[in-house]
Amino acid sequence: MYRLAIKQYLERHGFEALRPKAVLFDMDGVLYDSMPSHAVAWQQSMASFGIQMTAADAYATEGARGVDTIRMMVRRQQGRDISEAEAQQMYDEKTRIFHSLPESPVMPGVLSLMEQISAGGLQCGVVTGSGQRPLIQRILRDFGAFVDEAHITTAYDVKQGKPHPAPYLTGLRKAGGLQPWEAIVVENAPLGIRAGVAAKIFTIGVNTGPLPGQTLLDANADLLFDNMPRLDNGWQSLIQSI
Repeated sequence: MYRLAIKQYLERHGFEALRPKAVLFDMDGVLYDSMPSHAVAWQQSMASFGIQMTAADAYATEGARGVDTIRMMVRRQQGRDISEAEAQQMYDEKTRIFHSLPESPVMPGVLSLMEQISAGGLQCGVVTGSGQRPLIQRILRDFGAFVDEAHITTAYDVKQGKPHPAPYLTGLRKAGGLQPWEAIVVENAPLGIRAGVAAKIFTIGVNTGPLPGQTLLDANADLLFDNMPRLDNGWQSLIQSI
């Protein structure tokens, strides 16, 4: 299974070999089981601005820059274009509500996976659509043995968020100017998978949320795992298949 997925990836992009030197992780739904809380925060905050946003909307737009999601929702429901500054004010309310909720747990299996990656001599990086400073500090607190701030890409590092390739291309640059075939992306959301694929990086989908697995395959994930522990358990076999 792994060899076929790698072969198809190389043929699709015209690369000679997959030679990973870094693994780039999304944050919400990958490092943390945080999407249920994000869905609550999105619904409550947007309702205060007259915007109806469902839990399904939160999952469907996961990975995009928050301000981009807000501007899209306002345009769709209120028929007007708002500035990034106004969207940021609305996003600040979403952030406030999110941080009033109980802290989301670390995703099962991800620390063990990072230990394997690090032991194999690969870097770990984070590429998130979030711009919330407290969350960046939490990454350093929880994953500081494997990730430093120089290898974290946030909404403030790019002008175009996921599904545009810019976030993951920035992640490659922060990893030392790597080429796409020198990295692996780990994502749980369709927009994030599309971003990794658009950056021509081997992209693994991990279905940690309520969306059907086929949704992640339809976004062109190169591999799909049902949960993070399964990826953790399969990591050595994947690396040996390269």
